[in-house]
Amino acid sequence: MEPLLELKNISHAYHTKGGETSALSNLSFQVFPGEFLAIIGPSGCGKTTILSIIAGLIPAESGEVLFKGKPMPKQNKELGYMLQKDQLFEWRSIYKNVTLGIELQRKKDPESLSQVKKMLKEYGLEPFANARPSELSGGMRQRAALIRTLAVNPELLLLDEPFSALDYQTRLSVCDDIASIIKKENKTAILVTHDLSEAISVADRVIVLSSRPATVRRIVPISVSIPDRTPMRTRNAPEFKDYFNLLWKELNHHE
Repeated sequence: MEPLLELKNISHAYHTKGGETSALSNLSFQVFPGEFLAIIGPSGCGKTTILSIIAGLIPAESGEVLFKGKPMPKQNKELGYMLQKDQLFEWRSIYKNVTLGIELQRKKDPESLSQVKKMLKEYGLEPFANARPSELSGGMRQRAALIRTLAVNPELLLLDEPFSALDYQTRLSVCDDIASIIKKENKTAILVTHDLSEAISVADRVIVLSSRPATVRRIVPISVSIPDRTPMRTRNAPEFKDYFNLLWKELNHHE
């Protein structure tokens, strides 16, 4: 199978008056269609920088990003980016928030609107379509943000710690919820997180980064042998502790 996304020898540094801070060094990995990839690493190692380079928000200083075997376009409408905060606008209803992406991309056609309504119903937000964001719980707001991202029908989702603003208990359930939706919609996704439990629960593979300048320390395939691999059941599987300890050891490995 050909990779959907490929990063080849990506390096990047931030330049200030005080000097240069290297963020990434010869970073390479692939993401395959339908795969859910998680990226973990020490705080400040450059995880968000990776997503920003993939999304074209900042250019890599060296290396290349390939999408479907070709150089990544500067503005790729096949990418969806979900940030740490839901970024819902209080002056717009939930329905108008989730249709904002297709409105901006001029895709507000009957087919797209029908798909939005279907997702609102399927994922429990139909009764709140006319509500304002402040009337929803944190988990419901994140669901709305995901529907807005999915509405433009992206092929690749970039998830930048989308659950970090939630309290721990809510985060557990919302993480399961969002991951299930993404897999049900058969989307390819890259999740950046500092939470090992999230990574193990939702990902097919986990990339462990070294500290700055970040490079790939290890790629861990996640294979939990249970018939119905939902995130909550994954956490209860015997293998979960083994994966957690393995990733913890890699994260705390000293050069």
